[in-house]
Amino acid sequence: MTGTNRRRTVVKIGSSSLTATEGGLRREQIDYYAEELANIAATGEQVVLVTSGAVAAGFARLGFAKRPKATHEKQASAAVGQALLMQAYNEAFASRGLVVAQVLLTRYDFSARGRIRNASATLEELLNRGVVPIINENDTVSVNELKFGDNDTLSALVANLVQARCLVICTDMNGLYTEDPRKNPNARRIDRVSELNDDLFRMAGGSGSSVGTGGMRSKLEAARIAIRGGVRTFIGRANAPGDVLRAATGEGDGTYFDAELQKLSVKKQWVGFHSVPQGRVVVDDGARRALAEGGKSLLPAGVKQVEGDFHPGDVIEVALEDGKRIGRGVVNYAAWQLQAAAGLSSEEVLRRLDVSRIEVIHRDEWVLF
Repeated sequence: MTGTNRRRTVVKIGSSSLTATEGGLRREQIDYYAEELANIAATGEQVVLVTSGAVAAGFARLGFAKRPKATHEKQASAAVGQALLMQAYNEAFASRGLVVAQVLLTRYDFSARGRIRNASATLEELLNRGVVPIINENDTVSVNELKFGDNDTLSALVANLVQARCLVICTDMNGLYTEDPRKNPNARRIDRVSELNDDLFRMAGGSGSSVGTGGMRSKLEAARIAIRGGVRTFIGRANAPGDVLRAATGEGDGTYFDAELQKLSVKKQWVGFHSVPQGRVVVDDGARRALAEGGKSLLPAGVKQVEGDFHPGDVIEVALEDGKRIGRGVVNYAAWQLQAAAGLSSEEVLRRLDVSRIEVIHRDEWVLF
């Protein structure tokens, strides 16, 4: 990704902002967000909406008393709810002179380079024609249910894909706090974050509502992905006229996450956030220091354990012995080769195995989490 980000804002709305606890859509909320996005579009900004709410919108129509838990029940609810959701959006935006388009995506669409190129071309065409793409996960066919974390991660991937200037994640909390403000009235809001670290993730709790699946932790993960793509991110509340526009312009009621100056290339974004790892290696502390602090490649000597069946060119995750993931990269070994090479010096590996490159993962094909 090169050049400055375009005048594009991605807005993500969660289930709890659109639906009632007992199921069904809150049409006044649909109208509110349509008005907010129409006002942003009137400034010349191109707008993409990432929405949740299909399951919550549909389960009552199927006769469920509350949000179902079984996968097939959720997927049936999503099939009904997605139609209701798009009908409501279409009517709300049309009354404001805007055309909308439905785009359903899965994790597989992002992991397959050809599919994501096609999705990118479609979104470009829609945006250039003044259409508002409305994006949701294709819950009806997703194998791993709701794996985007109430679409928080999806919104970040979309923001990077369209090279957005800003990602606005609307939630029922007005930002990230040092503790849960619902339990501790002395909790302090963090207005701006320049670096995401483990302490911030420890502050984040679980899901805050019965109709959604994404808590603050999943929103922090989305912010991490977005800022690595150079997209400034806002997480906070929007419930009054003008709130979403204020959030997009730096004056919102929430927490801002500054985009890193050295954003990842398109290839590294794909490796780090779009690809599906085919295996995992566990490394020792020396390898961790080389990867995380020294900017070095991963060598066989630092590998302690090999998991999965992968081949040269696949993406694999790298973790520590306590299970903590530290990154992922493109591997140069097949799994069986790496099992044979694990813990050996580079000289010994070259004597025993026929490998094209000694590095397990070269630093140019490595993404640190």
